[in-house]
Amino acid sequence: MEGRSAAEVAGAFGYTVQTLNSMVHDFRSGRREFFVSSRPGPKRAPGKERARDRIVELRAAGHSIDEIALVLKREGIALNRTGIAEVIAEEGFERLWRRPEMLRGAPRRESLPPTGVIDFQKWPDRVETKHAGLLLCIPDLVALDLPGIVAAAGYPGTTVIPALCSILTLLALKLANIRRVSHVEDLATDHGAALFAGLSSLPKTTALASYSYKLSHERQQAFLRALDAAMVNAGLIAGNDFDLDFHAIMHWGEDPALEKHYVPRRSQRTRAVLTFFAQDADTHQLAYANADLSKAEQAREVIAFCDHWKSLTGNDPSLLVFDQKLTTQQVLAELDERGVRFMTLRMRSPSLIKHIETLDPKAWKTVRLDRDGHYKKPEIVDETVRLSDYPAPIRQLLVRGLGRETPTVIITNHTTATPKYLLERYARRMTIEQRLAEAIRSFHLDALSSHVPLNVDLDVVLTILASAVCSALAKRLPGYHTTTPDTLQRRFLQTGGLILTTQDTITVRPDRRAYSPVLRSADLPDTTVPWWQGRRLRLEYADK
Repeated sequence: MEGRSAAEVAGAFGYTVQTLNSMVHDFRSGRREFFVSSRPGPKRAPGKERARDRIVELRAAGHSIDEIALVLKREGIALNRTGIAEVIAEEGFERLWRRPEMLRGAPRRESLPPTGVIDFQKWPDRVETKHAGLLLCIPDLVALDLPGIVAAAGYPGTTVIPALCSILTLLALKLANIRRVSHVEDLATDHGAALFAGLSSLPKTTALASYSYKLSHERQQAFLRALDAAMVNAGLIAGNDFDLDFHAIMHWGEDPALEKHYVPRRSQRTRAVLTFFAQDADTHQLAYANADLSKAEQAREVIAFCDHWKSLTGNDPSLLVFDQKLTTQQVLAELDERGVRFMTLRMRSPSLIKHIETLDPKAWKTVRLDRDGHYKKPEIVDETVRLSDYPAPIRQLLVRGLGRETPTVIITNHTTATPKYLLERYARRMTIEQRLAEAIRSFHLDALSSHVPLNVDLDVVLTILASAVCSALAKRLPGYHTTTPDTLQRRFLQTGGLILTTQDTITVRPDRRAYSPVLRSADLPDTTVPWWQGRRLRLEYADK
């Protein structure tokens, strides 16, 4: 229009010459419009304009977008947070950073009703809920005797909130896939979630966040002993063969008084809470966790787990499988003295690599593995060697043909097993990493990190409880025995429904969904619930 060159126009408007030429090409081909009076689509947003004055009033009073959205919803004004944010930006307000609760204009927790044990005289006879699916877990919690487990742990309670109700509330947040305890408001007033915990409504964030700091590590261990005993009786744990692993939970705040640990998802060493997990190798069920660890203690955590299991069953584990960095050779010798068989990797030092290179080619024997895909016929050298800090000779397997440039080196004190068994058994160790990935995805294991590791200590114990409940529920659902917790949450636990209450029975009718036929054929019996003052839970499923 003005006869200016492409370089002049591009420089005037901050484009490169190549971008400007591309825009001109699109315009000439009809794929781009420049000379239009206004953007296409609606020219007005009546909802935003109707709420504008109220939004400005609330924002001027110091309320955040979430708080404004809550107020507008109560006043019957349907406007989402995006619309509220647009109005705030148009009116020239700066971003409001999250402040301490006491400094916020109208904290949501102040609008929540007070909590307490359910008074069924005041409980509605008929009420809808968005979290009816949580009540599908009640039969297995009763079967595991959760009240007895909590009592064995000695968890403290108050006259307002018993210890069992606090644990059930924290468990409900995990089963409902709520990312943080501070998001409890998302389901605090839901009747289904409250009924699950045996409360009139769920406690506020402050009560839940502070509860974990009242609990000592000894209480968590007592809880795990009672829970493991219940899982053994329920067939969720076989209890002989275990996989072990560390997991670092990264700290997200400022000025943490924590040691640095390697965090794989960040590929770096950073301030983190180091946690230890043990998984039953036969059932793939997490059985033990500990977040009360330091660098000085981490090498002996395998001994602590053996002590835990011996105190529970009277016997040490028969076989432990773990990565090379989990412990030291001195601790391996201690395991051998206790009669505990182990398998682990050995680091490939320059001298070990030189030894491998000098082996006679005839020393390598082919082993056929029972597995699909590639690398089914690795070559193995089975030998006995001495280690620098291990007092006796030890069995060593050199394995090549697994897709790696250098052979894998496995050491073990299991002298009677065949190389095929040892190799296939070590390969199954990777399932513990799958369980931890499921815990991160389903129960948000990595979302909670604190200045005080005790907070994480309770969280990892509750993760094991949530995993056990999901495993027990999966066993009751036809065709879902190997289903991951996030699938159970998505298809069953995150289901709404209707709650009907009579004098002695609470009937739950989950909403009809594509997966309702699975529930109708599931083994979910009527259950007497101790924290409902002996009332029975009955599950009904609509055919239409």
